[in-house]
Amino acid sequence: MSQDIPVTGFAILGLLTFGDELTGYEVKQRADVTLRFYWVAPAMSQIYTELRRLTDHGLVRAESRADGGRDVTTYAITGAGQDALRSWLDETPAGFPVLKHTVLLRLLVGHATEPEQSRRMLHDYLGELGRALDDLTRVRESLRGADGEGEPFRFPSLVADWGLDYFAAEERHARRALESLGGTETGSDGGAE
Repeated sequence: MSQDIPVTGFAILGLLTFGDELTGYEVKQRADVTLRFYWVAPAMSQIYTELRRLTDHGLVRAESRADGGRDVTTYAITGAGQDALRSWLDETPAGFPVLKHTVLLRLLVGHATEPEQSRRMLHDYLGELGRALDDLTRVRESLRGADGEGEPFRFPSLVADWGLDYFAAEERHARRALESLGGTETGSDGGAE
């Protein structure tokens, strides 16, 4: 069955394992708060496509109810969904991540433009990294107290810590490249000091 479910489907199954029933909109919100830091946060249409597929496979239960005069559908992972997710986690090789890094792609062919354009792009990237670090730091802090061994957010906390380390390393590499290109030393906000 795992061939019928894309990785995004398993990601959505994983988002439903925290013990609550979610609407498609709430799944999207949870994806935006978590997945966007290390995976692609799926579009709303993709969320609903995957929820339909997961429901058709019996991995998710959909329940409609009236809420303030409108029909709302909530989704919860089923026992079969738990089993499928567990099989995917246990049996799928780790795999090597595919790095699709537009900054590195643009830097690779930076000789095709003026050096100032590459420096500006790196400054912009440092600003984006600073904002991502701030956002992920807030997410990580929100997990404190529920991140110890045996706690519900132990594993999401490990991912947040990994992401913070990754973004910090990206910041170091971008600064090094900028210095190599004769750019000025930058502050943590990506601006010149």
